[in-house]
Amino acid sequence: MTDSLSAIPGGSQPGTKGAQGGKRERLIAAAAETIYAAGVEKTTLADIAAAAGIPLGNVYYYFKTKDALVQAVVEAHLAEARAMLAAIDHAYPGPRERLKALFGALAQQSDLIARYGCPHGSLCQELGKRADGTPAAAELMREPVEWAERQFAAMGRPDARDLAVQVIARYQGTALLTSAFRDPGLMEAEARRVAQWIDTLD
Repeated sequence: MTDSLSAIPGGSQPGTKGAQGGKRERLIAAAAETIYAAGVEKTTLADIAAAAGIPLGNVYYYFKTKDALVQAVVEAHLAEARAMLAAIDHAYPGPRERLKALFGALAQQSDLIARYGCPHGSLCQELGKRADGTPAAAELMREPVEWAERQFAAMGRPDARDLAVQVIARYQGTALLTSAFRDPGLMEAEARRVAQWIDTLD
């Protein structure tokens, strides 16, 4: 998933509070952007400090290690994902509309996805390769799956869990192909197909 609230009625652009807030928030926002572009392993604390406009020595006042800052990034992504899903719940009265709105909002980030992939998917994949893993990263996938499951259940589908996994897998798979081929049109076309598919479900 991406964190786009701007495509949802009543939503706001993610990261704006962090950009205008205190040093800790600026560091988290800068870390999220830098990690998205370069990956966790290639990103250094010096890179993040430079992106945030904060002296490197000041970083350690807020985060003792790079892993602590990465954890804060995961938590920030999770908070924004929850806010996006809550905004969809508020903006759309029915589960079909909500499901289509989710995929549509994600597809509006197709240019970024074509360049860097899904920020949640790529982050989960990278952190999942670590020996100890990062348990909170799995929540970035679990949260939308469980939300989608609730929508399909509200439609009366006994296979709500399977459909929820399917719709999120379609997004993540398309995000991977969109990035691999640098083709935003793949994501946009899949959003239309998913909307049509949802309309066919009884």
